[in-house]
Amino acid sequence: MKKKNIGSNFDDFLRDEKMLERAQAVAIKRVIAFQIAEEMKQRKLSKTDMADKMMTSRAALERLLDPSNSSVTLSTLERAASALGKKLKVELA
Repeated sequence: MKKKNIGSNFDDFLRDEKMLERAQAVAIKRVIAFQIAEEMKQRKLSKTDMADKMMTSRAALERLLDPSNSSVTLSTLERAASALGKKLKVELA
């Protein structure tokens, strides 16, 4: 009896199940949402103030801060970074 996943790692399992890319995208979004929320907290920015600085709605900011919502545009991320005095860095690896 051959056990296919003995000795493999979790990434291998996700890759085999064709779920790796989705899992990575969700993880990246969670980190970005966390970083933005932490910066807002440090700067004592309310969600309303942050939305105003981003020139967007509070609902759009809520979507950005929702770790499970991975449908965020680069434009939104750029506005959030700019509102926090940061630069957005995106790279292919």
